[in-house]
Amino acid sequence: MNPATRTTQPFRSPAWPPGLPATLHTPRTSLFYNVEVAAQRYPDKTAIQYFGTAISYGELRDEIERMAGYLQQACGIQPGDRVVLFSQNCPQFIIAYYAILRAEGVVVPANPMWLEAELAHVVQDSGAVAAFAGSELYPRMAPLHGPALRHVILHDYAGMLRDDGGLPVPAWLREPPPAPQPAPSGAMPVAWDAASHAGHRPQPHQAGYDTLCMLAYTSGTTGNPKGCMHTHGTLMTAAAGSVIWRGATPESAVLAVAPMFHLLGMQNCMNSPLYLGATVVLMPRWERALAADLIERYRVSVWGAPPAMMVDFFSQPGIEARDLSSLAYVGGGGAAMPEAVANMLQERFGLPYVEAYGMTETAAFILSNPRNQPKRECLGIATFGVDARVVDPETLRELPHGETGEIVVHGGQVMQGYWHNEDANAAIFIELDGKRFLRTGDLGFMDEEGYFFMRDRLKRMINASGYKVWPAEVENMLYGHPAIHEACVIAARDERRGETVKAVVALRPGARGTAEAEPERIMAWCREHMAAYKVPRIIDVVDALPKSATGKILWRALQEREMQASNPRA
Repeated sequence: MNPATRTTQPFRSPAWPPGLPATLHTPRTSLFYNVEVAAQRYPDKTAIQYFGTAISYGELRDEIERMAGYLQQACGIQPGDRVVLFSQNCPQFIIAYYAILRAEGVVVPANPMWLEAELAHVVQDSGAVAAFAGSELYPRMAPLHGPALRHVILHDYAGMLRDDGGLPVPAWLREPPPAPQPAPSGAMPVAWDAASHAGHRPQPHQAGYDTLCMLAYTSGTTGNPKGCMHTHGTLMTAAAGSVIWRGATPESAVLAVAPMFHLLGMQNCMNSPLYLGATVVLMPRWERALAADLIERYRVSVWGAPPAMMVDFFSQPGIEARDLSSLAYVGGGGAAMPEAVANMLQERFGLPYVEAYGMTETAAFILSNPRNQPKRECLGIATFGVDARVVDPETLRELPHGETGEIVVHGGQVMQGYWHNEDANAAIFIELDGKRFLRTGDLGFMDEEGYFFMRDRLKRMINASGYKVWPAEVENMLYGHPAIHEACVIAARDERRGETVKAVVALRPGARGTAEAEPERIMAWCREHMAAYKVPRIIDVVDALPKSATGKILWRALQEREMQASNPRA
């Protein structure tokens, strides 16, 4: 079906996976119910493998119930209250996430790389009243404990490590946590074990498909993070759809190294396997040798990772001798997979690297390559029940196959909207054929078989190893540097990260030649004021930035110049 002759029915790719229906019946229950069902079905089956420590589904459900009881009975969490989750990957992350849902609260995932100001904005904007945090992260949260957050529960990453299984547990994970200090307000955090063993039980679970359960913050072009409102239903739609699309089963073992605060890790490494009753093989941080150990030891069959991680993994010494035969599905997205690595995966393991596309606003899974017919450097086709189109970004007229425009999507996994931000909602949602579509801000085209390919970005976003960096946000911070008069942030090519952050800056009068204006000193200042992935890796000091007749900085001209310099034959 060519868009020019479209009816109101979504285009269905002729490459649709054989045997799969066009739409799915998504469970009308809460995410917590998935764990409850798995615990009834497989009480002794391993839900989480944390080095040598196996946590069964029965144990997981009990841990969640105890912590949910503490949230309700000791912290006074009411239905709809927001609770921050500020942690790296660990069993407590999963337990806390599901305990918040079990207590009828709303999870607010927080990037553990955020510094105090970034965290403060999200706490204030969401109106969060309580938090879970890794012990080492509490100093950044302490100023908010008391004035905003009434309760903070701390965990350490070795707290649930009963057995290392003879595996090389990272030294940082075994370090004893710092002794908790009172917050400036005088409030004291509560230790995880004290909360878990307090003996509280939660009220009967009432949340359902349409209940708000998460505010996931994503930066916008203005530089102000916005909370994406997801219900149990939007997250369930993506989680249930992805496991069926990828052929996972309850016997799958999923390598969980992608950060769980991010929708990629949260959905693919936590919500999806727990929906199935599968096993989560948990890694707190990326370490390529440890990843190989875990794949071998626990026969990992499903692994989702960005291309940069795959490149690093398969370039490690001795990888040819490792037994990786259990891998049945390898996929990811966020950047194009290098041809050499994709060829190696196919030739050595018979595994295509299956690329997919999603956003925080779409609960991750919305476009994906069919595992039986993937195309290289391709976003994939519209998945179950999804209507995806390419439109002219100005007129919103649908474009024919092969023409580049803005990709727009409609589906059950699309968020309800941005939290308390009607202006942003008006800008991102449009109506076509009586259906609400999300504007992705990504420019691409659809080929004759319904595969989508990205060509450019309508919005100024830098994708550094899967982390989204919004130039306006970094620019706003750079203007706080005492030596900087003007700043423009653009993307630069990087062999390892795909893209990296580059800042082009003009200095204040009298600052040139001073120590604080040296690029290394500016970078050091940035590391003190913003998360590490946002810090410019390249700083170019110029006399003046190019401007339009109206005085606007011509960021696109600088971006095009950078791309030409890095690829002169393009």
